[in-house]
Amino acid sequence: MSITTALETQRRRIEDNEKGFTLIELLVVVLIIGILAAIAIPVFIGQQNQARDAAATSDLANIRVAMVSYSVAEGGTFAGVTVADLQGNGYVQSTTAAPTIASADANGFCVWVQSDSGTNFQVTEAAGVTEGNCT
Repeated sequence: MSITTALETQRRRIEDNEKGFTLIELLVVVLIIGILAAIAIPVFIGQQNQARDAAATSDLANIRVAMVSYSVAEGGTFAGVTVADLQGNGYVQSTTAAPTIASADANGFCVWVQSDSGTNFQVTEAAGVTEGNCT
């Protein structure tokens, strides 16, 4: 009976020591999480910049429509237009970047904006929305 008791005591001791994770197992899990974060964070930041650029180009497309509406109301000219005039013709700014009216006269217009990601976009009557800043 003493051999059976000794074996049972030894088995309980072994089972008691196997209740948690080892340090190596925890380090491997932390390493895997770190690798996944290193992959995911740059992708997430890239998606944010694409969303900021899309918002800026959307604003410029709306500005183009508002400019044409202003021109129709003013007899076919873009001269003297301001951002406030555009807001009166349906333009609603959706980004923190304010548009800059670089030129507006009887021949056409060029408006540009720098998106929150830092990229410049422009819109003209003829070309529509493109990357650049009315130079």
